[in-house]
Amino acid sequence: METFPKPVQAELSVREKNILKSPKKGGSSEVDSIPYLKELNIRILEKRQPIQFMSNINEHIHRWSPYVQGFSAYFVQSVLDQYKIEYDTPVILDPFAGCGTVLVQAKLNGYSSFGTELNPLLQFIANTKLNCWDVSPSSLLKVYNAMPRDRRSSAPSFLKKSSSHFNEGVLRNLETLKAGIESIEPKNEKERKIKDLIKVAFSSILIECSNLKRSPCLGYCKDKKVEDAAPFVLLSQKIREIAYDLREIQTQYKNFIDIESEVFLADATEFRHDNKFDLIITSPPYMNGLDYVINYKIEMGWLGFARTYKELKKIKDEMVACDNVSKGLIRSFSERKLVYTNDWIEEIRDNIKANIAKRGSYRRWDMPYIVHKYFDDMYKVMSNVVSSLNSGGRFILVVGDSLIADVYVPTDLLIAKIGLDLNLDIEKIEKARNRRSGQIRSYKLRESVITLKKR
Repeated sequence: METFPKPVQAELSVREKNILKSPKKGGSSEVDSIPYLKELNIRILEKRQPIQFMSNINEHIHRWSPYVQGFSAYFVQSVLDQYKIEYDTPVILDPFAGCGTVLVQAKLNGYSSFGTELNPLLQFIANTKLNCWDVSPSSLLKVYNAMPRDRRSSAPSFLKKSSSHFNEGVLRNLETLKAGIESIEPKNEKERKIKDLIKVAFSSILIECSNLKRSPCLGYCKDKKVEDAAPFVLLSQKIREIAYDLREIQTQYKNFIDIESEVFLADATEFRHDNKFDLIITSPPYMNGLDYVINYKIEMGWLGFARTYKELKKIKDEMVACDNVSKGLIRSFSERKLVYTNDWIEEIRDNIKANIAKRGSYRRWDMPYIVHKYFDDMYKVMSNVVSSLNSGGRFILVVGDSLIADVYVPTDLLIAKIGLDLNLDIEKIEKARNRRSGQIRSYKLRESVITLKKR
């Protein structure tokens, strides 16, 4: 009888073995939240809401620059509508302003709004979207069409892979457009605003022109084909789009053009606002593998907001901690004595530490301290901005929970618990949508909207 050799099976990686052995396979945050909910004596309400940025791509102003991590204008509007009787003309704050979705929507309602943002690119984009409503559409088109196309300005030198990021012809045309933008020499405030609008438009087309995609992390897209003329075609389309929106704004929202709105390039843990606020609406960074700075290194480099990777690292280290923060920063944190903590954080940190030791390997040995630093950072932000919140004002946060080394981290409930420590009441927590763990795909996570109210 003829025999055949058994097929050779590929050796499983350590990660794959851990997934197979994980006690969290097929689990859910719904079950693992029960003890925390009992202690808080609350329940999570089911309320599906479109909170992701994608719905903004057809909205005036919001569409000027895409931001994967942002949330929807529709969601912000639903919050403003919910409280429009209680707060007649609320003043709005977003301490993690991003590209300005909250503030733009507030201004479209005639409300003053303010924010802080550590990423200089995003702060620039947000302020341009907020404070260029008075630009003449015809002047914008005139300046853009007059840009010279007979010179080139080199791609950022620290982005050494520009020739891989872009096809040769595309790169050449982007360098032509970069030189054209740099040739604009504003003589007054209106001309500066026009240049800023063109720079925002340019930033918005860079990834579309590249061999990359952002979904949500920046990476190469193998089958993507980009024509050499794409930079000219896409930038012209974007400029016309902005000009169209300016006409609409100056017709439909002319009474709101001068409403005060500003995003400060500042750290939300320490920046003191002159204003008092009725509503704080925000979505802080999530405790995940998304690098909120490197993800925008292309735009930051091409627009001159970063000139070295060292500058990018400095911005990243100043942000709320997530799992790509530098090891030196976490080492320093682990040695600090005065940090925010509570019994939940202590237990979660110790369980993560024990599970990593049991596994023998993990992508970050210091993950227990990254988790702790995340909540210490959030406590600092919340305690600082709550001091500017009016009595009876609301603090509304959109956050996602996590599964780390088989330990469930109820981010929404921990933030609610921090709120209690800061004399805020937990008004409600709503589950807006389901998510999946990046480590154990069968484990169900959630994205929540937390509403805290100042006593």
